Amino acid sequence: MKISLFDFQREALHQLRERIVAARKFATIDNPQVIAFSAPTGSGKTIIMTALFEAILDQPDDELAWPLDWEPQPDAAILWVSDMPELNEQTRLKIEGKSDKVYRVNQLITIDANFDAPQLQGGRIYFINTQKLAVNQPLTNRGDGRQHLIWETLTNTARAIPGRFYVVIDEAHRGMTSGRGAQAAQTLMQRFLLGHSQSGLVKMPLVIGVSATPKRFMDLLEHAPHTVHKVAIPAEEVRKSGLLKDRILIHHPESATTAEMGLLEEAARRWSQMTVAWGAYCEDEQEATVWPVLVVQVENGTDRQLTKTDLADALTVIESAIGRRLNEGEVAHALHDSGDLDVGGRRVRKVEASRIDADKNIGVVFFKTSLSTGWDCPRAEVMMSFRRAEDHTYIAQLLGRMVRTPLARRIEKDAALNDVHLFLPYFDTQAVQGVVAALHNQEEVPPTEAGSSRELVVLKRREGTEALFAVLDELVTYRVNAARAQSPLRRFMAICRSLTVDEIDEEAWGNAKAEIVKWMDDRVAALKAAGQFEAAAKAITHVGLRTLAVQNGTNVSEPGADYQISASSVDIDRLFEEAGRAFSHGLQMEYWRAHAERRAVDVKVEAIVLARDAAQMSELEKLAGVAFDALYDEHKKSIHKLKQHRRATYENLRLATTTPSDVPWHLPDSIDFRRKPSDAIWERHLFVESSGQFRAELGTWEAGVLKEELANQAVVGWLRNVDRKPWSLEIPYETGGDVRPMFPDLVIVRKTSETFDVDILEPHDPSLGDNFEKAVGLARFAQKHGALFGRIQLIRKHTNAGGEHFARLEINQAATIKRLLPMTSNPQLDDLFEEMAK
Repeated sequence: MKISLFDFQREALHQLRERIVAARKFATIDNPQVIAFSAPTGSGKTIIMTALFEAILDQPDDELAWPLDWEPQPDAAILWVSDMPELNEQTRLKIEGKSDKVYRVNQLITIDANFDAPQLQGGRIYFINTQKLAVNQPLTNRGDGRQHLIWETLTNTARAIPGRFYVVIDEAHRGMTSGRGAQAAQTLMQRFLLGHSQSGLVKMPLVIGVSATPKRFMDLLEHAPHTVHKVAIPAEEVRKSGLLKDRILIHHPESATTAEMGLLEEAARRWSQMTVAWGAYCEDEQEATVWPVLVVQVENGTDRQLTKTDLADALTVIESAIGRRLNEGEVAHALHDSGDLDVGGRRVRKVEASRIDADKNIGVVFFKTSLSTGWDCPRAEVMMSFRRAEDHTYIAQLLGRMVRTPLARRIEKDAALNDVHLFLPYFDTQAVQGVVAALHNQEEVPPTEAGSSRELVVLKRREGTEALFAVLDELVTYRVNAARAQSPLRRFMAICRSLTVDEIDEEAWGNAKAEIVKWMDDRVAALKAAGQFEAAAKAITHVGLRTLAVQNGTNVSEPGADYQISASSVDIDRLFEEAGRAFSHGLQMEYWRAHAERRAVDVKVEAIVLARDAAQMSELEKLAGVAFDALYDEHKKSIHKLKQHRRATYENLRLATTTPSDVPWHLPDSIDFRRKPSDAIWERHLFVESSGQFRAELGTWEAGVLKEELANQAVVGWLRNVDRKPWSLEIPYETGGDVRPMFPDLVIVRKTSETFDVDILEPHDPSLGDNFEKAVGLARFAQKHGALFGRIQLIRKHTNAGGEHFARLEINQAATIKRLLPMTSNPQLDDLFEEMAK
């Protein structure tokens, strides 16, 4: 793959592989198998499937930790079925663009009306859409010299290679057709599952169904005889990955208006601002420039006009807003039944939806309804719709295609670049609520926060707080379950490679390989010293055989003599490669090269024995874990100075452990925030709106504690620590055997005589069942990191004869930590509050 997969994509790929290994062993026409793969829109299903195709047709990527029982099938045939030609084209282009292994032009074949073959050829990926399978299409009718109907071709393939013919049914991108069109497409899709005797199509023996939700494909499977194997990606994993925009900001008048061109002007102005912001970010990060797209949805037309929207006026308004004339080729349209347009002397060129994102010259796109499917354009940052309020469901579906991030990651430096903007002149406040509801209810729409631009704002660092943020930069946080766990060996090799690539430590990669070879030498020597090596080596180099003599014509059998033969060099080479997968990063070859003066087979056997010995591999992993931590600590300041996308690589490696690890806590220059215009104004917050104010609705306890804090003039700043934001302060705690994150409500910065102290305050209702568990989590955090902080307090509201007051349990002191660590119940915590809280 030309790109690295996210952890949730790797996990989905791992599960797909397991299901396929199980399914293809038994796949026949009489025993058909189906893998139901469901994942939310925006999760990168096509990317995951591309990685799977690479492993099927070629060799699996070592970095993806493929299992020892995986066998490539270079002669396999893959058929991708969708219900729209544009979807086929988009999928083909995406596979071609992301794979670096097997996909040449002659391997990616779109089945057109002229296709005529007895069987699909192995080693190829075919694309077909249901429109070509209709009864009136050339593929399904004899004539013009056709020798094979498409149904016959598919049946012949299924009979010839049932365990190597993969039919992928793409339900995830199903067109937004309705009525007869949708029913016809579904009926044709079901033929692949049920067979169709009238056309001579048998049941496809091995099917992979790709869908946005489990229900969609399972509905298609109704009455199908297939054994079902399921793989699902949780929506929350997609949201956390940064693949999707964080928010959809809806701009609308308080009441429906006819000032549509005024909102278009504001939309164009926003597009221009985002173009400048992206240019600055990409220049600073040394990325290829992202060129945002303004998408303008126009009204339907009549028999005499293409659209009721005045395109000439729209272009004039856009040019007025951005202060320049639009360039030649910068404006395009995706309107059906029309070629290039002449609009007021400007050429508006026709473009296919699937080509918009790749054409960096395009900045403005006019369309009606054609962009709802067959279209992914991460550059689409701003949308203006001339549609009426009754179209809110359709607009919600369209936005589902617009929320992918251009760089496939969340932007830290400028939170505004994580937003998509929608301008709706004909939607009042009530109608906008319908759009928001549709965004949450439509399965095509990814899990992105949505709301009115009156409530969703961007906050920037308050002026004059540079010294405060410098202190905060010295602190640590945790990211619980933020990265899929990797073996310490993989993590150590990966960080060493990155340190060398980033020129932080140019010797790290070479030194790591030499050091690990030495560790392997020591572990092999330990096996030999313990007398465990010879038997294990003999089991590899020799194969025991037993002879059973059966008398001809009778059932009498007599055992013969047992004997041994030497294993084939081919078998040893295969086991050597399997050992390499256990070590990762080609370390088995490094070991072999380091001992080039010895017999090759002896060296290979040593590597195989070592990889199979769990105890010695555990020792290797321990050494690698210690070495990783030492390297990370040595270079973490240099790592922090890297560009965002490179810095993220190290953070993910740091977090890829079975137990949570601390990482530096770095607050961004700006953050997104939700508040109401009527919320209370609070002073001294670290992040503020452009007006210099900070508004927030706080809980009763939070507000009470904060008022006490702000009464102290030594408090110079504070942070509302919002749950589950990429920038949140996060502390792990254990509950029911699981590790979960907690997000203390308030972070306070106080001025001391010499510097600043940073406090963690957590007002917490004692009636909640997780009280003592969170208290223990805070105690463990204080025990390890307390020196970096001032106060760490768990706070409750107490009532006594003197009235109500907030009782504060100070956790960041040795006596409290000692009492908290062995705690096992809430009553014990209640007693400690009575005894020690102030």
